[in-house]
This record gives sequence, structure tokens and C-alpha cells, in this order.
Amino acid sequence: MKSWPKWLAAGILAASVLSGCESGSGMNSDHANNGKEAENAAGGAPAPSKAPAASPAASPAAAAVDEQPSTVWYEIFVRSFYDSDGDGIGDLNGVTEKLDYVKELGAEGIWLMPINPSPSYHGYDVTDYRAVNKDYGTMDDMKRLLAEAHKRGIKVIMDLVANHSSTDHPWFIDSAKGKSSKYRDWYTWAEDQGIEKPAAVSATNGQAWHEKNGSHYLGVFWEGMPDLNYDNPDVRAEMVSIADFWLSAGVDGFRIDAAKHIYDDFNTSKSDPQTAVKNKKWWQEFRTGIMEKHPDAYLISEVWDGPGTIAPYLDHAFNSSFNFNLNDSIRSAVAAERAPDIAGSLDRVYKAFEKSSDGSFVDGLFIGNHDFDRLASAAGSPDHARMAAQIELTLPGNPFVYYGDELGMKGAGRDEFKRLPMRWHSAGSGKGQTTWQKDLANPASSGVTVEEQEKDPSSLLSLYKMLIQWRAAEPALRDGGIAPSTVKGDGIEATSG
Repeated sequence: MKSWPKWLAAGILAASVLSGCESGSGMNSDHANNGKEAENAAGGAPAPSKAPAASPAASPAAAAVDEQPSTVWYEIFVRSFYDSDGDGIGDLNGVTEKLDYVKELGAEGIWLMPINPSPSYHGYDVTDYRAVNKDYGTMDDMKRLLAEAHKRGIKVIMDLVANHSSTDHPWFIDSAKGKSSKYRDWYTWAEDQGIEKPAAVSATNGQAWHEKNGSHYLGVFWEGMPDLNYDNPDVRAEMVSIADFWLSAGVDGFRIDAAKHIYDDFNTSKSDPQTAVKNKKWWQEFRTGIMEKHPDAYLISEVWDGPGTIAPYLDHAFNSSFNFNLNDSIRSAVAAERAPDIAGSLDRVYKAFEKSSDGSFVDGLFIGNHDFDRLASAAGSPDHARMAAQIELTLPGNPFVYYGDELGMKGAGRDEFKRLPMRWHSAGSGKGQTTWQKDLANPASSGVTVEEQEKDPSSLLSLYKMLIQWRAAEPALRDGGIAPSTVKGDGIEATSG
């Protein structure tokens, strides 16, 4: 494929992909108005072999941009993905069996949601940081998955739940015995801090303190997740050691859960500048602790906040952080069918990220994950879901695709309903289909299955494959940056870069 000039390719494609918004909800987003090649790509036709005619919306005179070498990542909730042993629960061997599906989609990395032992279905309350949940398999299964993924050129990162453990973790069980415990100071106890009547509101607007054996421990998210105490050097050293354990086993990095809550514990401390300073200092220490042995480890953080809060974490702490504001903007734009000046906003955000990171950041793009109602449920129409995919996969940074979003899976409400079983078979059941959670959102008649969509060149799955193929083949899309271009029409979003 002929390589287009970076400014031309990025400008033409972004304008083409977004222009479908202006014709109303009845318009099929396959038929973009700017450039026949984009129209073909959206419909599943072969990738273009040459550049379209130059567009006045894109100009080589655009300002210097922040180029970001990118990888498309695929987020997997193992419990829901693929069941290799017939117990109804997805497992690591199931993920291994479906690596070729991930490869055919075009993803070059997978993010495994928590795989450590846990008393909950979701796994965000860990009982052993150096083991695999028995529902998912064994450490040998994990090593096999890593080896097979790497054979296919697919990297693997995993959730690291560093802010808190489970109340069932041996550390906490021992800590709760009293002040003489070796692990007492691994957690924060109100009475040990001289707080006799703890009643603070947590940073997540819940109850901060929870009772155990006559004392009260800090748990920002809920009583089953006691916060680890990062003022204790033993805790800090242990978390670095845990990271080293998994990186030495072959994991390529981590998605860091609740990264800003290491010290952001109370509603009253949210606005304290020292809270952010302490968070950043710890994550810089963490990164330094693993970089000597694992210099290529990829770290992406969940800092659920705006760009101003995210930027400092890109200063020699994380490679990337998920862009929550962009997710909101894309979802709002496709629902309203109005361009929100994404390019202009990102241009300003990236300048701040560049300054903070010395130019080494890569944005974390997403239009769906396990914490949000499924895109297909929230978007309003299938065309809106297609449009959102076109926007995400033509922007700079590392795009993350939530399993099943490439099929248009629905799911909303309780967290379990956002993490429903992956739909493999048109009959609704078959080899590998997980059944741990009943799925009423995606009936067999909906066409939301891999089996059906793989045969249909106009399916959402085919669109995802085409966009990712384009991204891989065109340097401007894979590694380019972004800058706004002025066009007329509130349904058209155009960029150059």
C-alpha cells in the first residue's frame, strides 16, 4: 500500500469518518461524504491503494503535532470470554484458544481484567497477588497464554489492583487481629491514627471507615476492599516485587486500577494539592522500581478525572492514562450527531500531556469498558455505534476495544450486565460459550454473534477489522498526531496531523 503524507492521510480520513453525522440518524454511517475510500472502508471493502484527492480541510502548514506510536488493545473479561472446559466460566485456556480471533481482528495487545484469586466475580478484591484465580486456571495456563500470544505478536497486560486488597487477603486478616500484628500498618486503622469516632465520607462519596474487631479500617470503595497503606515502605516494596513477579513471568505491563486513589481517600482531601503530589511520587517510585529489569513494560493508569489531573501522572510514572473526557465526548457526539471539536480539544490536551511527559506520552483511547453501559446500549442506534468506532480508530494514541463492542453487544445497569458473556454462536449456545451470567440483552435473533458477523462484509465486526487494517497500514493513522482543521458544518469533524 502506498504511504500517504501524514498530514494528508490523517486529515482526509478524520473528515470522512465524522462527516456522516450531519445527515441525521437515518443515514448509514458507511456512506461518509468526504472521500470514496473512507466510504468503501466503512462498508467493509478492501483498503484503498492510493490517496484520494487533496482536501482543503487538511494542510501541511498545520502546527507541529504530538506523534504517538500506537497499538490497538483488546480488553477481555476472562470469566465472560471463552470457556475451554465446559463449566460455564471463561478461562485462560479459552483466551489462548481465541488468540487467532484477536489476531484476525487486528489487535496487537490484550488487557486481561483481574485474574488473581478473589471472592468476587469481578476480581477487584484480591486475596493473592502472585497466583491465578482457580476459576480461570493455573499459573502454567497463564504462561502458556503468554507464550502463544507472543508467538502471534500479541502483547499481554493485566490488571494490577494496587490501591486495595480483599478483606480475605491474609495480610488484612492478620492486620485486623490487633496492634501487635506484623501487618497492622499495612492498612490504615482509625483508632491507631487517634480517630475515635470515624465518620468521614470517602473520595468516592461512600463510607470511608468500616468496623472490624472493634476497630475501623479505611476502605474507599467498599468494606470488602480495605485500602493498603502506602506510607509503609514495606507495602511499597511489596507492590514493586509483585510487579516484578508478573513481568518476569512474561507479562508485558499493567493496567493500574484506581491509580489516583492511593492517597485520594476522603472527600475533603480531593482538592488538596499534596494528595496529587503524593500519588505521583509513589507511581514514579513504582516505575523506577521495575524499569531497571523491565525497561519495556507498558503502564496505563485509570485516573478517572479530567486532563488537568491526568497530566502529572504522565511525568515518568505512566506511559498512558485512559482519556475519560474523550470517551464522554465521542459518546455525546454520536448520540447528538454534532461535532464537538474533538480535534481542537485534543490538540490543547496533548500540548499539556507533552509538557508533562517530555513528549513521551501515548493517549489511552476508549469508547467502552467494564465500568460503562455498553456503547451499543448507550449510542442510540447501530449507526451511532459504527460512527463511534470510526472516530476512535482514526485518532492518535492506543485504542482499547472492549470485548464484544466489535459485535455491537448490549448491556447496561449493574456491573454484571456490562460484562455479559461474549457472543460466539448464532444458536446462542455452543463450544466455548460462557453461561455464568444470563444474557437477556443480546438474544440469539439479534445477529450479535461472531459466527454471523464474520460472514457479513457489512457487519460491525467487518468495519472494526477494516478500520484496524487501515490503521496498521497507514503510518499517519498508526503513529501520527492531531491538529484541528477548519471546516463548515456542525456535523463534520476534521483534523490534520
